[in-house]
Amino acid sequence: MVLSSLFQIIKFHLDLSLCWYLKVLRQYTDFNGRARRKEYWMFSLFNLLFIFAAMILDNLLGITFGFGYGPIYCLYALAMFIPSLAVVVRRLHDVGKSGWMYLIIFIPLIGAIWILVLLLKDSEEGDNKYGPNPKL
Repeated sequence: MVLSSLFQIIKFHLDLSLCWYLKVLRQYTDFNGRARRKEYWMFSLFNLLFIFAAMILDNLLGITFGFGYGPIYCLYALAMFIPSLAVVVRRLHDVGKSGWMYLIIFIPLIGAIWILVLLLKDSEEGDNKYGPNPKL
């Protein structure tokens, strides 16, 4: 009985978390507006899980290119490139930065740290020039 209730709670939370992943996929070409922190990090979590699943599947089927990656991983990574970029741009909009700020990632070490800080930062209060606060 307790185990059944626990599974129902886990399924409920998994369904809610997966909704954030699906929301990003529905907005895969939308570079306008804002994405809250939870939307970005839930998408990143599920994206990472699916990437690992694709790598494991490639290895189990024996179709790797010799360095651990195979066609399933490559197709998934290619399919997720635009949605990932779109959600990062919307997340930067949420903290009041231009999407072009993402190019700072090309500065070795400092760029990656700065982008991480921006992605972890809380939303700007109220409306900004990129749209209304998605938390409200």
